Amino acid sequence: MEREIIKTLDGSTTIHLKEWDECYHSKHGAIQEAKHVFIENGLSLFEDRSINILEIGFGTGLNAFITFLDSNQKKQIINYTGVEAYPVNIVEVAAMNYVSELEADQFDAIFQTMHECEWNLKTEISSTFSLTKRKQFFDEIDDFETFDLIYFDAFGYRVQPELWSTAIFEKMYNSLKPNGVLVTYAARGVVKRSMIEVGFTVEKLPGPPGKREMFRAVK
Repeated sequence: MEREIIKTLDGSTTIHLKEWDECYHSKHGAIQEAKHVFIENGLSLFEDRSINILEIGFGTGLNAFITFLDSNQKKQIINYTGVEAYPVNIVEVAAMNYVSELEADQFDAIFQTMHECEWNLKTEISSTFSLTKRKQFFDEIDDFETFDLIYFDAFGYRVQPELWSTAIFEKMYNSLKPNGVLVTYAARGVVKRSMIEVGFTVEKLPGPPGKREMFRAVK
């Protein structure tokens, strides 16, 4: 599938899949969306404690990188697992401008390490942040009560509805510890119904720029 690098409205880049007209991040602002959905409405709930995070769709590494920046600032210990079936390539990684847009030039080597480190092996990125990238399909996930927080950042329901099915959310539910949280940019009724069916309590929150609403689900 043909891919191109585009600039979103907040100046940060993302990857656009031409055939689907689908982006890895919001066209209204990749960094804005990541901070709003995953940091402000997810990670912020777990301050002052070490946590395990599962990301569904490691992609460009943006969510992992902003989580690292947050953990570095707050000295919060984070064990981060990112699942990705189709890793981005070196050329695409080099075209991402997240380090400069986040004014994090001193951590450029960290961003590169996140993409260069081995798959399926835990890597100590810093004294507070470890990363395990797992190359697998989402329906192969079989963790049980392992994670405190899930960043659910799969491609949209419009192009891949199977990634938003009851079967997938059952895996997410099982992967979370009791009282664990899942956050996603999505706000479709069919998604909410699948979450509720497997046992989640779902709340609708204001969405990031360009999107009216988003979901947060609690086990």
